[in-house]
Amino acid sequence: MSVAGKVILITGAARGLGFEYARSLGAAGAHVIAGDVADCTEAAAAAGNDAIGVRLDVIDMASCEAMAALAVERFGRIDGLVNNAALYGSLRGGRFNQIAEADWDAAMAVNVKGIWNCCKAVVPAMRQAGGGSIVNIASLAATYGMPFALHYTTSKAAVIGLTRGLARELGRDNIRVNAVAPSAVMTEGTTEFLGEKLDKGLEVIRTGQSIQRTLVPADLVGTILYLLGDGSGFVTGQTVSVDGGTVML
Repeated sequence: MSVAGKVILITGAARGLGFEYARSLGAAGAHVIAGDVADCTEAAAAAGNDAIGVRLDVIDMASCEAMAALAVERFGRIDGLVNNAALYGSLRGGRFNQIAEADWDAAMAVNVKGIWNCCKAVVPAMRQAGGGSIVNIASLAATYGMPFALHYTTSKAAVIGLTRGLARELGRDNIRVNAVAPSAVMTEGTTEFLGEKLDKGLEVIRTGQSIQRTLVPADLVGTILYLLGDGSGFVTGQTVSVDGGTVML
């Protein structure tokens, strides 16, 4: 499970899950490049170990390529990518026919196209390094089928399909591609998305879990470390549910 010395890019790292991934991977000895549309200075400081914080807009291919180029310039290689950036807290839920078209398009652009862009940006360096690991953050929304947020649910289902197809394409390059599907995690994004229904929403989610407590960011770290480390060297195309036993695949 060791990631010591590995060069790992993390998107959406300014807060929430991405911040925790940056902090934990840095503590485990990885060289972290933390990217976000928001300032990543604090995430880079938390990661330590020569970590770099950069401005990143995942829907802008040039921005993704610049992040990858910086990683290679500073550290000479890219070993891992965590595609965490996503629209969630800022989205407005509701019945499927009441979702604003602009919100639907934005969810697809960031949550799906953003992952495609970042993968395109890092794969050349991973090929040159002889392999790598890409971890895409999906969601219980996709594996369970969350209603009243069809734009978010559909985008995360697309992440799982992208993961499977890309794993088949990149296996010959020794590049592994997997997804992680967490339940609702206690982050700023979840608080914003559920709003005044936060307590009720989390209660409903907990009651569907075998382990009936609310997930926190630290609950995802072990799975992320495993998928980025060499111990999962023969694991690809998989979606690992970290949801307290809600969906059992």
